[in-house]
Amino acid sequence: MFARLRLDPFLLAIVASAVLATLLPARGTGAVVLSDAVTAGIALLFFLYGARMHPRDTLDGLRHWRLHGVILGFTYVLFPLIGLALAFLVPTRVLTPALYTGLLYTSLLPSTVQSSVTFTSIARGNVAGAVVSASMSNLIGVFLTPLLVIALMNTTGQASVHPEAVLDIVLQILVPYVLGQLSRRWTAGYVTRHKRPLRLVDQGIIVLVVYSAFSAGRREHMWSQVSLLQVLALIATCLVVLAVVLGLTWWLAGRLGFSREDRIAIQFCGSKKSLATGLPMAAVLFAGQPIGLIALPLMVFHQAQLMACSALAQRYARTTAPCSAPTP
Repeated sequence: MFARLRLDPFLLAIVASAVLATLLPARGTGAVVLSDAVTAGIALLFFLYGARMHPRDTLDGLRHWRLHGVILGFTYVLFPLIGLALAFLVPTRVLTPALYTGLLYTSLLPSTVQSSVTFTSIARGNVAGAVVSASMSNLIGVFLTPLLVIALMNTTGQASVHPEAVLDIVLQILVPYVLGQLSRRWTAGYVTRHKRPLRLVDQGIIVLVVYSAFSAGRREHMWSQVSLLQVLALIATCLVVLAVVLGLTWWLAGRLGFSREDRIAIQFCGSKKSLATGLPMAAVLFAGQPIGLIALPLMVFHQAQLMACSALAQRYARTTAPCSAPTP
């Protein structure tokens, strides 16, 4: 049923966690314990990211620098520009400042790894290029995304990242990630052999982050700050942004002379944003702010990209001639 409806079971667990937190939020001592658990979970999550990702991925990317440069350009240049341009929706009251903050934050995140590679494989694209590009995007994003948030969101007044948050980023994200990289001599084999159970650990931590964020939002009366029309406008905005990026990635890759296989990799890697990296990082970057509303655009965009790219991958898989690849 999930495959037929193209719904991600992991996203359904996230939505269920958000609903549970709205109905039964953590309070008092439970909220304190939950906050400590989230802090430890985020550190573990980025340690595992570091243990999985081989530093050689960055060096391998130099072999096909044009492909990876274009993908990184879409991820860290075009997307942020689109995010900044959407600021005009706030004065018109189409979006609240918190929802726009979430949209802008989403635009600064790295690409996904698993779904980008999976869809590229289904569509018979350049799988090796997708693996390297998506891995590079996440490797760079651990360092670049916090810097972009501080540089763009502080200066535009969309968020306030205090010096204490920078220390939290170092302690909860960068230090565990570096330790994971340094531990690969002892941990790489283990994390490779136990991909499936460790993936459940990753997802469990992210679901816990969502429950914590929406519990805090419920305690702060988050839903009184946004209307149903604004939520619908958010969904429409995410769909429009996704359609624009999907079209631009395919068109520009063709204009630059890339092969069909490379165009597929560019489209699927350059149009995605990582929920797995974005939600835990948001919990650190926006501590004390309305995390639930900031996380909502990322959750909406994540599901939209899965549905759209699943349909595109199946269409591409049915085509054999380079010239017959459909335009999104």
